[in-house]
Amino acid sequence: MISAPITFIEPDLGDIATTGPAHDSYGRRINYLRVSLTDRCNFRCFYCMPAVGMQFAPPPELLSNAELLRLMPILARSGFEKIRLTGGEPTLRRDLVSLVEAMAHTPGITEVSMTTNALRLAELARPLAAAGLKRLNISIDSLDAERFRQITRGGDLARVWAGIEASEQAGLTPLKLNCVVVRGVNDDEVVELARLTIDRPWQMRFIEVMPLVGVADVADGGVVPSAELIERIDQALGIEFVGWFGADPARTYKIPGARGSLGFISSVSDPFCATCNRMRLTADGKLHLCLLRDNEVDLRETLRSGAADDEIEALIRYAVHTKPWGHGLPQGIKPTLRGMSQLGG
Repeated sequence: MISAPITFIEPDLGDIATTGPAHDSYGRRINYLRVSLTDRCNFRCFYCMPAVGMQFAPPPELLSNAELLRLMPILARSGFEKIRLTGGEPTLRRDLVSLVEAMAHTPGITEVSMTTNALRLAELARPLAAAGLKRLNISIDSLDAERFRQITRGGDLARVWAGIEASEQAGLTPLKLNCVVVRGVNDDEVVELARLTIDRPWQMRFIEVMPLVGVADVADGGVVPSAELIERIDQALGIEFVGWFGADPARTYKIPGARGSLGFISSVSDPFCATCNRMRLTADGKLHLCLLRDNEVDLRETLRSGAADDEIEALIRYAVHTKPWGHGLPQGIKPTLRGMSQLGG
């Protein structure tokens, strides 16, 4: 196994466009930012966090609400239009509703969505929808309560299901449900999870487990290629290809006659780097340029140094320009800097 060195990019702005939507050096339009609000979580999913040894960032190291909201119009001017709030678990962030409202009303930001474990959505779904949140992705890796508890190291499936129902009632639709599939753990539930879409207008998304820091051993032998899952579902229920839409990482399928759809995210077996339109902002203020690379640009230091908005925008445009083409898993290169809970997927 070859590990990638920890790589921090030093600013060298060079000849980079200073106006208009930002593109990377490969011509990809980067308009989607996943914003981690915290590296903490009320679950400890085994494919995301190690059982012991997690070290969370002290609060002073995290971007404050004021810093996040200062960045929003600058990001919008740089061409970012869609914001997805992640974690850790984003519903643990204080003042989440007011933060969503402010982001949703930022000129140039067309959509604010969120990925969550749904544990707190029974109480938060309606206020978040009223604040301007548009859509949700909800993690659900098993339909068996005991297995769910084991995968999440203590999660309550009944509360998650109540959160899913509350989200649908609040109009945060169409719902997307995420399942990280791990061989020998929950791959035997794929057909039953797919059945959820027959009577419900949801998209069930099956995600290949990724070898991120702290849980790389889970991916060793744990990856179930999407092609294998598609074949299993086809044999049990029938399945037809619908399409692959723009920069959405999920290839979309459908069970004939179903109200909902199925999505397959094949980061390991069939990467989608050519259509990638996204970057990540970590809770401690680093622009992380590719999920499975270590390249980062430090926005927090620039923010706190007293930089003007145009200086921050220039740094964001530099970060976009230097975004890597894709990950190095085929060459055995694996990230060494951050785990999934620090990046938000």
